[in-house]
Amino acid sequence: MTTLLIDMDSVICDLMTPWHKRYNEDFDDDLSVERLACWQSEKYVKQECGIKIYDYLDEPGLFRHLEPLPHAIEVLERLNKKMEILIVTSSRTFAFTEKEQWVNEHLPFIGAKNIIFTHRKDKVYGDVLFDDAPHNLEAFHATGRQAVAMSYPYNQDVDVPHVSDWLQFEKWVDDYVNTQKGNE
Repeated sequence: MTTLLIDMDSVICDLMTPWHKRYNEDFDDDLSVERLACWQSEKYVKQECGIKIYDYLDEPGLFRHLEPLPHAIEVLERLNKKMEILIVTSSRTFAFTEKEQWVNEHLPFIGAKNIIFTHRKDKVYGDVLFDDAPHNLEAFHATGRQAVAMSYPYNQDVDVPHVSDWLQFEKWVDDYVNTQKGNE
């Protein structure tokens, strides 16, 4: 059975919009994901903010109230009937509990028992990693396994398949599984 490893932030749920909104309110700026040509968000904020941009990720409630990306829940529900799905996500401070609560609420068919918190996704057993972070995609791909990028400006240089939404990912997975069966 195929095992999918699925990232949460900016893959299952929209982290960038509320994160950037908090920064924009405090610094009277217009940061958006479309402006992030690389992974280091601190390069795109006002100098007086700098690396403090990441402090917003420690605010209680941020991860608990993220909105799912379009079609994420319905596609995950369909894929979960055909293969094993593990949520692989990294976490900061309050996010551990909030992410578990979010998954239990929005993805009860997967459940918090299927969350793996790690900064080293390449060390987790699975056939496919669906992620947005360039370093995760590159490290997983380097193991010889298949990584797929949720496409954003900051990961365009990563040499793995890119999809722009969950419906495209579902089609990619179906094609991948069919190809793997044909190779058996």
